[in-house]
Amino acid sequence: MEAVDLGLCLAVDCSASVDYDEFGLMMGGLAQAFREPDIAQAVAAGPRGAVAVSVLFWSGLREQAVALDWTRLDGEAASRALADAIDATPRLIAGSTTALGAGMAAALGLLGRFPGEATRLVLDVSGDGRNNIGRAPGPARDVAVAAGVTINGLAVLNEEPDLLEYYRAEVIGGAGSFAMACADYAAFADAIRGKLLREMRGALLA
Repeated sequence: MEAVDLGLCLAVDCSASVDYDEFGLMMGGLAQAFREPDIAQAVAAGPRGAVAVSVLFWSGLREQAVALDWTRLDGEAASRALADAIDATPRLIAGSTTALGAGMAAALGLLGRFPGEATRLVLDVSGDGRNNIGRAPGPARDVAVAAGVTINGLAVLNEEPDLLEYYRAEVIGGAGSFAMACADYAAFADAIRGKLLREMRGALLA
């Protein structure tokens, strides 16, 4: 893969608290974001004119799946193609517990296998609950930060109204890291679009 400004792994919660309608709202929101003109412009706005995106689903301790492997985006056509691929991706994990730490570790493994050079590596975690089994997210975050990876979070508050504070304390880290919230999955599309813009425009500041 040719060099990019940003390698972005989107880690999507598929635990039991996310029903199939909510999963559809998440994936539909992601797909719609990559069809927006401002996202297409942002992917090509950095010095290298491109970003790379992957999608990982996570739930229980051994329930992680690479839904979409690394894809290079360099403008509107590539962004729309990714949106179509996201729309066509089935739910590969039925969902059980919320092994957030294990999911983050799997996503960091995917970032560690990035097939090229990226100015920045970012893990984008979306979910609606705290870790409830296995390793805590904090150690995975600390490993990521030590390796120069930034972790950002999008907390969906329909299950746990104080989840944003948990994400800020236990999940996010690294240069320019941030956490955002949305009230429920109906608000996910607008929230993830804003989050992606912030992550991609951050690549211009690196």
